Amino acid sequence: MTKVGPKLFISYSWTSSAHEEWVISLATELRESRVDVILDKWDLKEGQDAHAFMEKMVTDPEIKKVAMICDRAYAEKANGRSGGVGTETQIMSAEIYAKQEQTKFVAVLPERDDEGKPFLPAYYRSRVYIDLSNPELYRKNFEQLLRWIYDKPLYVKPELGEQPAFLTASATISLQTTVQYRRALDAVRENKAYCRGALGEYFEAFGKNLECFRIVKDAEEFDDKVVRNIDQFLPYRNEVIDLFMALAQYRANQESWDLMHNCFERLLPYLQPPASVNSWKEEDCDNFKFIVHELFLYAVAVLVRIGCFSGVTHLVRQHYYVEENALRGRETMIPFSDFRWHLNSLERRNGRLKLGRASLHADLLEQRSKRSGLSFQQLMQADFLLYARDYLDCSRTGRRRHWFPVTMIYAGRHHAPFEVFARSQSREYFEAMKQMFDIDTKDELQPFAEALKEQEGQLLGGNYHSINLSGLMGFDKMASLP
Repeated sequence: MTKVGPKLFISYSWTSSAHEEWVISLATELRESRVDVILDKWDLKEGQDAHAFMEKMVTDPEIKKVAMICDRAYAEKANGRSGGVGTETQIMSAEIYAKQEQTKFVAVLPERDDEGKPFLPAYYRSRVYIDLSNPELYRKNFEQLLRWIYDKPLYVKPELGEQPAFLTASATISLQTTVQYRRALDAVRENKAYCRGALGEYFEAFGKNLECFRIVKDAEEFDDKVVRNIDQFLPYRNEVIDLFMALAQYRANQESWDLMHNCFERLLPYLQPPASVNSWKEEDCDNFKFIVHELFLYAVAVLVRIGCFSGVTHLVRQHYYVEENALRGRETMIPFSDFRWHLNSLERRNGRLKLGRASLHADLLEQRSKRSGLSFQQLMQADFLLYARDYLDCSRTGRRRHWFPVTMIYAGRHHAPFEVFARSQSREYFEAMKQMFDIDTKDELQPFAEALKEQEGQLLGGNYHSINLSGLMGFDKMASLP
């Protein structure tokens, strides 16, 4: 037996034969979408009381929806309380204003006036309507009408999540960069003359004030401190992501890539203890290592999402100057791969709390992505791209590989090439994106593609055994289409 759909009554004016045909056509289209349309042309029989019929249609509790087809004549009759429309209006206006739940009625526009204004009854003018007057938007807005009838809105309010821990922390840390952030963001979006200076001021304050996030050891478990610390950093991470996004959207040029590069240079000293510290453990800076690694992932993810491949190329090709390394007798120019560290504190936490997770580092990145404005899939794509770039760089220079794609622990849910590689089936797209790898031809990626097949099941202690790593790249189809 065919399931009965939602009941809908259509109220309209007998303006002209052409208008009546338009209404019948709309009603027919709705019935084809399983809407049980009630229309006087079909349901009001000879000898029946027209007033009683209309009153029943408007007040019947089984009829959850009423569509008012508001052309010029309908609005005039409704406001003048004349004809059948006027009768319905007397019923509907009382019905509308008597209820707090106001989702039963909607105005549908078949036309507008000469100035483009809608024809609406006076009692309805402050309400939302559905516009079917523009043929180019008819399909989209007809879907809107169906969603209203079925109570299936396109945008559904998500369930309330948990309150972020940093809001209830006993001692919330503040970078005090809010004023500089807003000034820099406005400057980028509005292309102000002082844009570069505003961005420089923000990144300088950000790099300097990050010191207040340094962890002081005490009797509390250190890994607890690390997790709470990076949670408290979340609002400032989002500030930086917003600025990266604005630069990619409104100011995609070499100057912006230099500013982003300089931003990360300012953060490098935090990856090791201050020169004044004589005794320290490798894990002492784990919060900073997580923060900087996450920010770099998002920088690349944002640039790839917007298609700013030259920005990615600059961040991965240019090395970073670490002045403090000169004091320690170390290399002062380091590659981007030094932003990726293994976090001993999180590994210890996994064991201490018996969590049994493959990677707490990956878990935290996945959980925090929900409040970033980017999908975790885009973050995984950036991680995979950086892994590929580091592999190629090390093959060319003989340097030991350092970038470890920790987010790939979640790649089992991804059964096709990442977007940037899928789009690279187009030779034109491939020619644009290949600069990120400093290659001239597809063949130069083949060693990496072959290495992926060999490494499946070996990364992260075998926790990648169910992941088709080579499938995430789709090497065979690259540059195969015009």
